Amino acid sequence: MGIKVLAVANQKGGVGKTTTALSLGAALHRLGKRTVVMDLDPHACASIHLAHYPEDLTHTVLDIFYAEKDALPELWTRVLNREEVPGFDFAAASIRLSELEMDLKSRPGRGAIFKEALELLPEDYDYIVLDCPPHVGVLLVNALVASDLVIIPIQTDFLALHGLRLIFDTIRTLNRVLPQPIRFRALPTMFDRRAGACRRVLNLLRKKLGDKMFETVINLDTNFREASAKGKVIYEIDEKSRGAIEYSLLAKEIIAHENA
Repeated sequence: MGIKVLAVANQKGGVGKTTTALSLGAALHRLGKRTVVMDLDPHACASIHLAHYPEDLTHTVLDIFYAEKDALPELWTRVLNREEVPGFDFAAASIRLSELEMDLKSRPGRGAIFKEALELLPEDYDYIVLDCPPHVGVLLVNALVASDLVIIPIQTDFLALHGLRLIFDTIRTLNRVLPQPIRFRALPTMFDRRAGACRRVLNLLRKKLGDKMFETVINLDTNFREASAKGKVIYEIDEKSRGAIEYSLLAKEIIAHENA
């Protein structure tokens, strides 16, 4: 099958992007898949969640964008951290990732830097999960270009539909110049079955997107908030909770789709 790169992206914040990246990484690991989660967001939410505080780090994914090609295999070993719990490997972000926009402005092929760097990973992973920044720029473009599948978490709320349109526009723009179109699937999150508005948005998404949407739906679960407050993933709070089960279903759906 080879390494599969999953970019978790949406140009609207607060839709469960970091929760999805970390929970999915843990779910894939629990299914026996060698997984690494990489934080490409200058806000470093996933990094801070796992107690990788940017000011204390010697090496982050930022280094990868500046490195010479022959230095990358050894540098990756410094950037990658083994998380005994929840079990996946992790590459932390730097708040200085925001400087890349200017620093790489005149660099040829700047949109494919990360894709080329991933090809020199020294570890044999099954899945790479990228937590992407919420704004369009060189980081998001690098993540989308490197991806085999873009996972778009979308809150089942009418206001969240705007963010979906923005990421679709970005993907369409890139597809005009890429040799292979970017594959994507939307993931409904924060679903409240008691709310008629949520049900209407979910039905609208299914009607509009069809097979471009996951069967799995992530419902509201207070265990996500509990996990975030404690710097854990949901499996460490309650592996039998609704949210934990749903991310396991998502991981199985992704694996089945790739093997089909």
